Amino acid sequence: MMNTSNGGPSVHLRSEYDAIVVGSGMSGGMAAKELCERGLKTLVLDRGVPFEHGSSFVTEHKRDWELPRRGQVPEEEQASTYATQSKVYLFDEATKHLFVKDSEQPYIQEKPYDWIRANQVGGRSLMWARQTYRWGPQDFTANLEDGHGNDWPIRYEDLAPWYDHVERFAGISGQAEGLPHLPDGQFLPPMEMTAVEKHMKARIESTFPDRLMTIGRCAVLTESLNGRFGCHYCGTCERGCSTRSFFSAVSVSLPAAAATGNMTLRANSIVHSVIHDPETNRATGVRVIDAESGEMTEVHAKLVFLCASTLGTTQIMLNSTSSAFPDGIANSSGVLGRYLMDHHMGVDAAGYTDDFDDRFYNVSRPNGIYIPRFRNLDARSKRTDYVRGFAYQGSSWRIGPSRGASMAGIGADFKHSLRDPGPWRMELWGFGECLPNYDNHCRLSETETDQWGVPQLIVSAEWGENEKAMRRDCAACAGEMMEAAGFRDITVTDDIEGNPQGLAIHEMGTARMGRDPQTSVLNGYCQSHDVPNLFVTDGACMASTAVQNPSITYMALTARAVDYAVRTNP
Repeated sequence: MMNTSNGGPSVHLRSEYDAIVVGSGMSGGMAAKELCERGLKTLVLDRGVPFEHGSSFVTEHKRDWELPRRGQVPEEEQASTYATQSKVYLFDEATKHLFVKDSEQPYIQEKPYDWIRANQVGGRSLMWARQTYRWGPQDFTANLEDGHGNDWPIRYEDLAPWYDHVERFAGISGQAEGLPHLPDGQFLPPMEMTAVEKHMKARIESTFPDRLMTIGRCAVLTESLNGRFGCHYCGTCERGCSTRSFFSAVSVSLPAAAATGNMTLRANSIVHSVIHDPETNRATGVRVIDAESGEMTEVHAKLVFLCASTLGTTQIMLNSTSSAFPDGIANSSGVLGRYLMDHHMGVDAAGYTDDFDDRFYNVSRPNGIYIPRFRNLDARSKRTDYVRGFAYQGSSWRIGPSRGASMAGIGADFKHSLRDPGPWRMELWGFGECLPNYDNHCRLSETETDQWGVPQLIVSAEWGENEKAMRRDCAACAGEMMEAAGFRDITVTDDIEGNPQGLAIHEMGTARMGRDPQTSVLNGYCQSHDVPNLFVTDGACMASTAVQNPSITYMALTARAVDYAVRTNP
C-alpha cells in the first residue's frame, strides 16, 4: 500500500518537504523514485483520483460480454462528456474511467488541438503504447544544423548513461540493430514478428537497402525482472497489468518510491501555482486545491519538480505570477507557452495477402513493428522539399469474425464460416517530426476559468508546410513498401484534418531547454534559468520532437535532473 492521502488511507500532511513532485505519470513517477531513493522526503501531488496497482484494475480481464454495454460507449455520451478523449483508439467502456471528462475540465481551442488527459494517479503511463526508442545524436543537433529552433544544450552522449539507467529499471524488450541514428539500448529478448511481418521485412530490406524493419522496442517484459513477471500476452494492457509486465508509474516507479518510506502521495490535488520568494529567488512550494472540497492549502519544499504533462505544467507556470514574474514563473525570456509541438500522424497504409493461410497466432502481442527514419540522415538521403524525417510503426493480424459485418450472408452456415480466420492484413502507421514554431502556443484565458477557479488554457497550434511536405513523402514510401511486399488491395491515406496537434499524445515544448536564458526557459539539466530550485522534466522541456516516441527520453532527462539537483543542492 502506498503512502497516500486525500482519497486514500489517511496521512498527515506536513507543511515542509525536501522535494515536491507535481504529477505522478511517466516523468513524475521517475522523479519520485529517484528523489526518494536518494533519501529526500518527497510529496507527490496528482490532480487525478486515487489509483493503485491491482485493486484499481477493475476491468483488467473482463471480456466484452461481461461489460454492461459490451465495450461500447454511447455516441451521445461521447459527444457530451468525452468529445475529445473519445478520439483516442483505446477509449472504450473498459477504459473510459482513465480519461478526464471533457465537460468537467474544459480548455479553449483557438485552433484545433486534442488535449488527451488522464483522470488518475499514474497519469497516462497507464494508457501509453509502451514504444521506447532512444533519440540519436542527430536529434540533439538538428536545430543547430538546419536553423529551426534553438540549439539543444545537451548532446546524445550526455543522456546515454541515463538511458541505460532507466532501461535497466523499466525493462525494455527489443532487437539490437546497430543503427547510429537509432541507438541500441539495454534490451530484454525481443518479441517475435509474425510470418507476414518477417516476409515484409525481407522484401523491404532487399528492395530498399537504406530501410530496415525491426520489432518494436517496448516497455513490456519478455522475462522476469526485479520481481516483475514476463508478459503472458493477455492483450488488455491498457486495463492494468497485475503481473507488472507493462511498465507504468502505478505498477513500477511509484511502488519503488514508496518502498523507501520517503514518499507521501496525495491524489485529488490540483496545483494552482508555484510559490516564489523574491528575496531568495527560490520556489518555496506550491498552492494546492483539494479537487473535492475546493479548499486551497500551501505546502513547502526545497526542490520543486513539475511533471504535470506539457500543457498541465505550463498552465501551472503561467498561473504562477508575482511582481518578479508577472507573465508566469521563470518566464523572463517570454517564451513560456511557445513552441508547442506534437508528432504528426494519420499517414497510413494497409493491404492484404492470401499467402500464409497456414499460419496463425494464439497470443495478443502488446507490440508491433518499427521502420526507423531513413530520410535526411546523410547526403544520399537528403530531401530538398522538407527537413527532418518520419518513421513507421505497424502490425499484422488475421481478420476475425467481425469481418462478417461487412459481408453478405445470413444464417447458421454463414456464422459458422466466420469461425475460420480471414486473410492476413498488414498496416503501417507513419509518425513524423514537427518543427518548433513560435506561433504554436498556449496561454491563459483572461475571462474563463474551470470549476476550481483556475484560468482555462487556450491552445493554438497547426501543422506547417514542412510537415505537409513530409506527409506526402511518407505516404508515397508507405505505398511503395506495401507494393514491394506483394500485398493486394493496398490503400494509402493521409488524414491531416482528422489528426490535429495533440492526438499523437506526444505534446512537447512550451518551456524549452536552451543555452541562452533570453530564448529558453530551462538549461541542460531541465533547471529553470531564473529560479534555480525549479525543475521541469516532462514534455514541456523539449526543444524539438525528433520522430521517436518520447517517454523514455522524458524519464532519462528526469533521472539526470534529479541526480544534478541532489548533487548541487541549488
